[in-house]
Amino acid sequence: MEHDVPVIRWTATAVALVLTTTAVVSGQDAPLRLTIEEAIARAEQNSLRVAELQARVDVAAATEAGRQAASRPAIALLGGYTRTNHVDEYTLPLQPFNPLYPDVPDNYRARVDLQWPIYTAGRQQALARAAGSERVAAGFDTAAARLDARLEAARAFWALVTASQTESVVQRALDTLDAHLRDLRSRLDQGLIPPNDVLSAEAQRAHQQVMVIEARNLRQVAKADLRRAIGDDSRRDIEAAHVPDDPAVPGSSSASLEVAHAQRPERRAMASRIEAAREREEAAAALARPQIAIAAGYDQARPNPRIFPRADEWNGSWDVSVNVSWSLWDGGRHRAEEAEAAASARALAARSADFDRHLAFEVEQRRLDVDSAIAAIAAADVGIRAAQEAQRVVGERFTAGVATNTDVLDAQTDLLQAELDRTRAVAAARLAMARLDRAMGRP
Repeated sequence: MEHDVPVIRWTATAVALVLTTTAVVSGQDAPLRLTIEEAIARAEQNSLRVAELQARVDVAAATEAGRQAASRPAIALLGGYTRTNHVDEYTLPLQPFNPLYPDVPDNYRARVDLQWPIYTAGRQQALARAAGSERVAAGFDTAAARLDARLEAARAFWALVTASQTESVVQRALDTLDAHLRDLRSRLDQGLIPPNDVLSAEAQRAHQQVMVIEARNLRQVAKADLRRAIGDDSRRDIEAAHVPDDPAVPGSSSASLEVAHAQRPERRAMASRIEAAREREEAAAALARPQIAIAAGYDQARPNPRIFPRADEWNGSWDVSVNVSWSLWDGGRHRAEEAEAAASARALAARSADFDRHLAFEVEQRRLDVDSAIAAIAAADVGIRAAQEAQRVVGERFTAGVATNTDVLDAQTDLLQAELDRTRAVAAARLAMARLDRAMGRP
């Protein structure tokens, strides 16, 4: 017995380890249950389109910083070495050992250089403002992509809810039909019904089985679509959790075209790009005006050409200058740039006007879709109450012996279909509201 104690302890430890490992594996294989809010949050966080556009915002911000830096002083450190050919030294007759122009083939130079454009006729400022408008537009593009990701997640979520409910209803109808088929076979064995009744029921069951397979496949497709929408690459099972039964959906009375104009990020992005095009037009026009810049520097050279007489030694010197440039004729370059920017502004303005036309139609369409979906929920509620009452009446008639089992099964199937219609109506209403929010630019 004393030798059995370690064995028992080792066995208990091994069993505990196995149970723990099994629990961990089961936890990893557990389906991912998401609410609509969690699905939308994951879609925004994992959207690759949003990540791409956010990177473009960073690119635009860096471009803006570069445009702003172009109007500030720039300091550079320069250096060089030049080897020249030998020359005859030039000396005065009375000073043969102190040449005025010695032979110095090795030339070294170091310079600290300053360049500062102090006046560009507003060109640099206009380019900086244009870059800032492009950065703002890129931010609005990112906001639009986030709204698209939210809508895509909502659509995929409600598609999964509808597909799951459809599969459930079709499976329950199949189970009901199996019970009915067993009853028919029993009655056939008793000689109460002809064989063709059983064959008809079997054919109906085969058709129902096909519907079950199709519903199951649609649910799997809906799961894959939702995984794609939320950016989940783990291929784990996914389910819709905490689906609210409350069919109340906010109305569309708050949907107004003015609010959509103010909130839609696509429209605001186009407005920013129109402003950027106008700023680029102003920057191109500034090329025809004078430009003023300050240049300065300090040189250390050996020999220093500014020091006379020339000597093979290090000497320093400095310079400051104000330079004015005025392009009197550049072959039409600045006019072409100005015309290009003006044409871009007109094209963006036309696109914005076209967007406004489509936006008015989209808002009205989505608002009517919400109203229709809410009406469909009310109709589905009436259908459920009617199916429940019909099932109750058929049940009482079956108890009294004046209704057949087929009538009872049909009443149950009608009630299941009415419940499915209500689920579809609620999902359609919530999806219609999500599309209206997208049309309005609401997060």
